[in-house]
Amino acid sequence: MKQLQPEYTCAIDLVIDIIGGKWKVLILWNLNEGPKRFNELKRSMPEITQKMLTQQLKELQEHGLVSRTALGESHVEYATTDMGKKLQPVLFKMCR
Repeated sequence: MKQLQPEYTCAIDLVIDIIGGKWKVLILWNLNEGPKRFNELKRSMPEITQKMLTQQLKELQEHGLVSRTALGESHVEYATTDMGKKLQPVLFKMCR
């Protein structure tokens, strides 16, 4: 996981550390439609590598924005948590 700073002078700095970068906002946007399996997310973002998607999902989980649920031995589903859902209005405004 990316190390967060021990202290932030502005809340925006913290937000950028948590959801900044090329992929995290797109992942959250795709999960707004509902839970998705890994390959569904991958298909919705063909430019992202499997390694990068795995890494970004893990970081979003560690920050409490995405949950991971095992659906049997070989299936995993990702969804936004309650905290992740609180970002939905911001994401919708960003897309307008």
